[in-house]
Amino acid sequence: MAETTSIADTQDIELRASIDRSLRHPVMFFFTSGAVWLALAIVLGLVASAKKHSPEFLECFSFLDAGKVDAAHMSALVYGWGAQAAFGMIIWFMARLSRKTCTASGTILFAGHLWNFGVMVGVGFILAGEGSGVAYMEFPMPVWPVLFFAFILITVWSLIQFQVRDAGHVYVSQWYLLAAMLWFPWVFITAWFFVFVLDGNPVMVAGIASWFKATLFLLFFLPVALASAYYLAPKVTGGPVHSYNLALFGFWALAFLGPWAGMQKLMGAPIPQFLPYAGAAAMVLILIPAIAVGVNILKTVIGQTDVVAQSPSLRFTAFGVVAFVIFGVLSCGLHTTNALKMVQFSYTGYGMDILGLYGVFSLCAFGAIYFIVPRITRREWLSRRFIRWHYYLSLYGVAAIVVCAIVGGVMQGAGIEDVSQPFGTMSRFASSYGWGVTLAWGFLLFANLFFCLHLLLMWARLGRRSSHPTLLKSHHASNPHGPDGEVDNYDTPTASSAH
Repeated sequence: MAETTSIADTQDIELRASIDRSLRHPVMFFFTSGAVWLALAIVLGLVASAKKHSPEFLECFSFLDAGKVDAAHMSALVYGWGAQAAFGMIIWFMARLSRKTCTASGTILFAGHLWNFGVMVGVGFILAGEGSGVAYMEFPMPVWPVLFFAFILITVWSLIQFQVRDAGHVYVSQWYLLAAMLWFPWVFITAWFFVFVLDGNPVMVAGIASWFKATLFLLFFLPVALASAYYLAPKVTGGPVHSYNLALFGFWALAFLGPWAGMQKLMGAPIPQFLPYAGAAAMVLILIPAIAVGVNILKTVIGQTDVVAQSPSLRFTAFGVVAFVIFGVLSCGLHTTNALKMVQFSYTGYGMDILGLYGVFSLCAFGAIYFIVPRITRREWLSRRFIRWHYYLSLYGVAAIVVCAIVGGVMQGAGIEDVSQPFGTMSRFASSYGWGVTLAWGFLLFANLFFCLHLLLMWARLGRRSSHPTLLKSHHASNPHGPDGEVDNYDTPTASSAH
């Protein structure tokens, strides 16, 4: 029996190693190119934020006027960093959970280059003043079919892997990954068709753009982030997910509420009134899946304080889940009818966007990257200090942006609504919070420089050849990174990193 178990364990290790080898180049390409785009997005975000309170900043560069740089900033953040980090997570998690090697890594790599080309062209057109002017859909029309074609080439293989897997249990993470891969084409094609093909009424275009903006996060980025959390929490702690039924409830709550969100941004516009109210209700009720996921993940890691303190992967992931709960609470408070009247056209929406894209998705993505990269490069991270700096600067930076943007946005909205004062008095006072946002983007820029440098060194396989994982605290006798075990030999095909 012991010999049979040993053979099974060896075969399992060899399978995991073969999966990692088959995905090494596409996954590392998505993560590293995404990190570079993130650095660019942060620089553009810093410039865009500075121009909100100091319009003369860099006015000598015509391509960096406020409208262009703000649109380029969000496009680089969403499509340059966010989408590529999601692609890397999707193809690796699905291959591992389906226990199937990737046979199309060359095609995925080609599609990754195609995606980067499309994003580069789109951002270039925006800075040249040729953007569409539609929020989150600023790229000109010809770019979108290129991006969609690249998406299909990247994700179709993960769907095939799931289809041909051995019959058995479908993991919670797989629910979310499949949902993200199937929801994205629906959201993408619907928005593209109504905005660019029909070229309809401007009010309709604004409504569809708001719907696309909300559903892109709720039905694509958020499911990928939660798939990562449901994979890493039990994997790192070595225990099962707290409640399968609660996970099922959270998933279907998100699936039901997500498609209704977005139209609340058009409260008071000449559209059927049930649409803004339905959008507002969906954003208020998003607190329900947020609490379900938060309770489930946090109870999975409860009692594992030392593991959370030591593991970079779990620490980033845990705070990403906490950020989702905060997102749900703020959504509940900011999407009531009275609140929307005050903050609808203020800086508050930007704070919520950053909380979702950076606070929830990006923190979970960082946790996944710190877990995945050592396994596919067969090297350990070089510096515990770099990881700690990345963690704390990211946490402080995103918290400062969210607080300053939301509080400043509320002050801005109050100033606009107060007819007893000259228009804009409170708005000018609220602009002081813009300095806090600018400073926070500076913190995030330093954080990402450490992260990007670390990642590039790992891609060059210059990481540590060690059997010990890179922990945020000193090494302990027990390994806090799950049942894969420690790495004894990075050069053998059966090695398995335990980060």
